[in-house]
Amino acid sequence: MLTNKKVQLAMLLDHDNPSAILAECKNIFTLNYKAESFDIVENCFYLTKALFEGDFPGYRECNTDYHNLSHTLNCFIATMRLIDGRNISAESIPEEISADLLIAALLHDTGYIQEDWDTTGTGAKYTKTHVKRGMEFTERNAEAFKLNQERKDRIISFIECTDLRFDCRTVADDDKALSCSILGTADLLSQMADRAYLEKLLFLYREFTEAGLEGFETEFDILKKTLAFYESTMVRLNKNLMRCYEFAEYHFRSRFRIKENLYIEAMEKQMDYLQKIIDDSTTNFRSKLKRIDLEKVEICHPAS
Repeated sequence: MLTNKKVQLAMLLDHDNPSAILAECKNIFTLNYKAESFDIVENCFYLTKALFEGDFPGYRECNTDYHNLSHTLNCFIATMRLIDGRNISAESIPEEISADLLIAALLHDTGYIQEDWDTTGTGAKYTKTHVKRGMEFTERNAEAFKLNQERKDRIISFIECTDLRFDCRTVADDDKALSCSILGTADLLSQMADRAYLEKLLFLYREFTEAGLEGFETEFDILKKTLAFYESTMVRLNKNLMRCYEFAEYHFRSRFRIKENLYIEAMEKQMDYLQKIIDDSTTNFRSKLKRIDLEKVEICHPAS
């Protein structure tokens, strides 16, 4: 078991390897539920991967570098870890609900994917409406994903909660509020705990620019505003999303004997380093972002 206090998320799992993520998620799921109940999740996993890679009928390959397959799969495993932590620490989430939460994690950003006929710009132009579009994608393609009416409606309701304006405390059903909070939490944790989060903010800037979001005139603007976004995110995690991030600590402690909540720890380290970047005007901020070859990605994935 890993017990070193400096353990990071990347040491537990190769977050860039879809097969490894699926295997880990399946392993955790089967620690809690029947293995055969994961079959529908696995089917959705492969269909979602095909969708983002341009192999799903009627849709183009994903062309957004921030809201991409990598983020989707990181949200997927984060959702599983939170479910596991909840089951360890309190009453278990019902098996079918957990499976549907995992499917919702896979489908939550499908609103960024363009249909075949849509050849103008990138999916980033749908930033403001991507949650609604993801719900519509699920509605249209429920049969392909083998979702009956009840499961489809449930998954669509879960996807809705990833909208930053959604307040899970307004959900009357306590069990549904918990589920929505878990997915909303996983979406945020998987972004901000990513080891290359700061580098990927430049991709997010490009998405915001194409979507016409105001207040982001330069790449440096999005870095500066991320500090305030982090503060508002912590408020959202603690209030609107009912502190579900705490479930991750139970997961890491039980499965790996790690006492720290690695997601929160990673987010805090990102913000500490971001503050140093902002405070240091001696060199260009890009020189301090080295976890991704930014120029190479820009060449491979033009914004238009």
